[in-house]
Amino acid sequence: MVQVKNKVCLIVHDGWGIAATPGLEGNAIEAATTPNMDTLAKQYSSRELSAHGTAVGLSEGLMGNSEVGHLNIGAGRIVWQDIVRIDVSIKKKEFHKNPVILQSLNHAKNGNGRLHLLGLISDGGVHSHINHLYALLETAKAQGVRETYVHFFGDGRDTAPRSAAGYCQDVVGFMEKEGYGELATVVGRYYAMDRDKRWERVRVAVDGLVRGVGEGLEGKGVGEVIKGNYEKDVTDEFLKPIIVNGDKGRIKDGDTLFLFNYRSDRMREISTILGSLDPSLSIPRAFPNEHRYLIPSPKIPTYDQEPRMSVGLVADKVAELIHESESEFIMCNFAPPDMVGHTGVFDAAVDAVSGTDEAVGVVWRACREKGYVLVVTADHGNAEQMRDLDGGGGAVYCRWGEGVRLREDGDGEEGALCDVAPTVLDLLGLVQPEEMTGKSLLLHE
Repeated sequence: MVQVKNKVCLIVHDGWGIAATPGLEGNAIEAATTPNMDTLAKQYSSRELSAHGTAVGLSEGLMGNSEVGHLNIGAGRIVWQDIVRIDVSIKKKEFHKNPVILQSLNHAKNGNGRLHLLGLISDGGVHSHINHLYALLETAKAQGVRETYVHFFGDGRDTAPRSAAGYCQDVVGFMEKEGYGELATVVGRYYAMDRDKRWERVRVAVDGLVRGVGEGLEGKGVGEVIKGNYEKDVTDEFLKPIIVNGDKGRIKDGDTLFLFNYRSDRMREISTILGSLDPSLSIPRAFPNEHRYLIPSPKIPTYDQEPRMSVGLVADKVAELIHESESEFIMCNFAPPDMVGHTGVFDAAVDAVSGTDEAVGVVWRACREKGYVLVVTADHGNAEQMRDLDGGGGAVYCRWGEGVRLREDGDGEEGALCDVAPTVLDLLGLVQPEEMTGKSLLLHE
């Protein structure tokens, strides 16, 4: 066991941010009962952290998300995200020369001439961006790929829930202007981008993409069909397959598929069904000294039906590990504020926040009993602004009874998520590696 100055427990909330303007309608965090977080904020040292835009390696003004937040927290430095790197490569005309992209396009060109582009189509920027699809279409056209079909995954979580019709119109308009590409299928991310091993959902998407099972246009425009679903209260995320050009656009044997989401977690299941893993790829592994515990989420259609999810079980497991006192550092993730916030059901989000606060209390109590420093932060906002505004910031709270304090806001330096790991290392009494460019937020007097 490594000798440390303090044992530390870090709680990372998903979707627990600080509203830019307190008191506005739609703030589930203010509306919830949160005695534990309230006490931490009032009695112990705290500091606001930036969790969006360039502070976490995103484009200016772009909201944060779970993957981005956790990467920055763990790396201890600003991690420039894929969206920024891809945007820069497009601007510098390097995207069109990317060897992996060209390899895929040449495979289609030299094969049966059929290319399929599959992914989330919106400007939400969390999993993908519509501009990247446009760049792929331009590149495929320039490379002489004979037929290219676009399979549109509806968003509605990182964008307005009824915006797919507009995005479809944009994509079709772009392809008409270029004189290249066809829209083949529309299906919501609930089916195409599941990550909870709900294979029955993925089957719905795959049946549409491969077998052409779904709603036909019947002489209507695709936008009109999507709006018809809206009238039935079926929003973008939950659109079942809409077959736009019949048999022609189905995925067939010998076709080339390019899945253009840059975030991998919600593409793993569908890619597993549509293809097989290249054995030559180097797959990263967890650090050997880590012990990982995954508490399954409830198997329900949407999390507003069970807003607290499994957060109580997660807290109980963390408390158990703290009482064992074998680990110098314990980190846990509480997801309900974000996962339920995405549903848009305000009362459910309030309950999710209250349940998460109770989980904080369980962990905090164990930390006090066993002498652990408790640090609480958030990877990005969500539940604090559920009415049209984007969640931005996060806050970090440090609880310790031996004079440990954080530097206060207004010291001339903006705190960010990259400062969390250096702060934890400072608490542990361990040397910060030079790769971490974030700064410890501890006040040393």
